[in-house]
Amino acid sequence: MNFRQIHLDFHTSEKVPDIGIRFSKKQFQDMLKVGHVNSITVFSKCHHGWAYHPSKANEMHPNLKFDLLKEQIEAAHEIGVKTPVYLSAGFDEKVARRHPEWLQRRKDDTLGSPFTNPGYHRMCFNSPYLDYLLAQIKEVCENYDADGIFLDIVGISPCYCQNCVASLLAEGKDPYDENNARYMAEKVYTNYTKRVRETIDSVKPGLSLFHNVGHIKAGRRDLAYMNSHLELESLPTGGWGYDHFPLSAAYTRTLGYEFLGMTGKFHKSWGEFGGYKHPNALKYEVALSAINGAKCSIGDQLHPSGEMDNATYNLIGEAYKTLEDREKWLDKAENIVDIAVFSNEAINSYYNDVTQGMVGKADAGCARMLLEGKYLFNYIDAEEDLSKYKMLILPDNIRLDEKLTEKINAFVKKGGKVLASGKSGLDYSETKFMLDFGCEYKGIGEYKPSYLKNNYDIPALKKASYVIYEDTMNIECKDGEELAIVEKPYFNRSTFEFCSHFHTPSSGEKYSSATVKKGNIIYISYNIFTEYATKGSITAKQSVLELIELLIKEDKTIETNLPAQGIITLTEQAEKNRKMVHVLYASPVRRGTDTEIIEDILPIYNTKVAVKSDTAPKSVKLVPEDKAIEFNYENGKISFEIDKFECWQVVEISC
Repeated sequence: MNFRQIHLDFHTSEKVPDIGIRFSKKQFQDMLKVGHVNSITVFSKCHHGWAYHPSKANEMHPNLKFDLLKEQIEAAHEIGVKTPVYLSAGFDEKVARRHPEWLQRRKDDTLGSPFTNPGYHRMCFNSPYLDYLLAQIKEVCENYDADGIFLDIVGISPCYCQNCVASLLAEGKDPYDENNARYMAEKVYTNYTKRVRETIDSVKPGLSLFHNVGHIKAGRRDLAYMNSHLELESLPTGGWGYDHFPLSAAYTRTLGYEFLGMTGKFHKSWGEFGGYKHPNALKYEVALSAINGAKCSIGDQLHPSGEMDNATYNLIGEAYKTLEDREKWLDKAENIVDIAVFSNEAINSYYNDVTQGMVGKADAGCARMLLEGKYLFNYIDAEEDLSKYKMLILPDNIRLDEKLTEKINAFVKKGGKVLASGKSGLDYSETKFMLDFGCEYKGIGEYKPSYLKNNYDIPALKKASYVIYEDTMNIECKDGEELAIVEKPYFNRSTFEFCSHFHTPSSGEKYSSATVKKGNIIYISYNIFTEYATKGSITAKQSVLELIELLIKEDKTIETNLPAQGIITLTEQAEKNRKMVHVLYASPVRRGTDTEIIEDILPIYNTKVAVKSDTAPKSVKLVPEDKAIEFNYENGKISFEIDKFECWQVVEISC
């Protein structure tokens, strides 16, 4: 896979005239050079259903007069740029109008969107449409020098069209049972991916292939392994936000696949013409991909005229030049981590619709705490090998069966540390704890909100009690060490019992234990990570970080004074006997009603870093600047200071 990719959207209506009329081989190449691009995904077929080349399996766009796909591929290859080819799989508006019987249907037999609304309609792969699509894929593989196939708008999506209903009836299954509909959706999707792979391999065995679902579903390794690599669609301004990619990457890198992070040049999202992200935002997003173990793809949309936008490639070029300069410290580098977080998405939502799933609040809150606390972490599923980690976190709702309980207990027996919160650790009937937390579960607490009072100090507030709005579990400490308690309010707010504007103050009376430590395990009775995701409570974060420090302080691989919005990662190129510390800083702000943007990049001064190491390093230097910096090696730690950096700095530690 290439580090600097472009995903060149080209969804173009038949109502637009003169398609590709201003395409120029030289201008196309010039823009790729300006953009420092080494791979570009170009279109065979768009959501409107048209081909951008002569086709027997499809129909060429009626207002295109030449083979645009061929011209783009040849132009790119001439300057050493790869060309994966895109085909819209799930959307085909031309065919949707001609063959409405091939469309997906809801349980009430309606479409996802009526034809009176402008927009696309989802095709069903359990219909003759699949053969129609496979013929198009085969044609591209036979006629064009494609460097891969990218198929879009796919995934497991329950359908109640007459084809799916008939398939269920033929198997003796009730089509109105939602579990049966999901079963059929899984079967249809598996058949689709199998037949696509067979079709490609019949012409170009092993050609790279990616099925784009919009989000890599944690816990569904079977779905991930239907691809040859993974692409994490994650446009921060397009609905994913800046919290999505670090969390998604933290899971994806456990799968052993090459992957890339896909952002966009747009101010908002796909389909936006004339929208531009600030150059600093794109620099940050490219760096965010790189330091999390990913290559990068930037989304663009080609004008119907076929002329590449000069402003866009100047913008992209600034970001990709920075990436290009650092690639030799990124290639085949593995992220070093200390902590594994069980993904709620993986453990609890196996049968959820995978087509548009995003991360849950508990997972997002935990990831944000760990990023701000400067911990090195992965998100994991139940299949992950725990031996490579020093600590496990079970955020808010990781309920356990016997098999997973046994796996965690074996980890603890070997010295591993565990932090759990909320309903985590309960059995699936929510009657008892499966892990020995040193306390007894008595049900969900009756007070909401309530007050958490720590027996240990947190910054500024010391041992003050503070409000928590999320649920607490009612627990009683038995043979563990009580680190915090729940204080109850005078009463819950109701019509005839309320106090002040918002909620009732603490009565100062203990309701239950809140935090209990037993050996290497700490349990927090609150849904504390959801609290941070929804309320942003600094005191909640500080309380959790103090507990993580209590468990893992002596085993931490890295320490730094980088500010909260900064991100630090540590990677290793074992073959080159070197490690890289990556520090990244920018501060997204909300503009408009729902858009997070990055505009200003502020210099960060005097960043101290300490890296745990068994041996003293040969050298420590800033790269790509090749500037040696002073370091100290003492008590098994390499310590150094970065005087100043802006956005992204890499430090090479040669062993």
